[in-house]
Amino acid sequence: MPSSSDPYRIAAQEDRCSPRTRLTIPATLRASGGRAFQSVVHDLSISGFSAASINRMHEGQICWLTLPGLEALQAEVVWWDSCIVGCAFSELLSPIIHDNILQRYTSVGVYRQVI
Repeated sequence: MPSSSDPYRIAAQEDRCSPRTRLTIPATLRASGGRAFQSVVHDLSISGFSAASINRMHEGQICWLTLPGLEALQAEVVWWDSCIVGCAFSELLSPIIHDNILQRYTSVGVYRQVI
């Protein structure tokens, strides 16, 4: 999470292109040039995620997130604070895949309305 002493970064994190859903998903995270490690995703949107990170990660660093049943998803580190990393996916997550993940890992159903 951004430092509480930097109001610009806090505001930037709140201006997201899609809503994030809080959940708990076991995952594997690997930073560019590093070894993969077990992690837990804490929130997810079609544009990014936050997850536990036992290793210090740096803004702009490329990483890969592997969720159960999916191929590794490339992302870029946006922030790191106290063993939590926030990342933006290199390509938006498909809304269908996003909804399937939410249905699997939350008790709240996801319903998309077709207009």
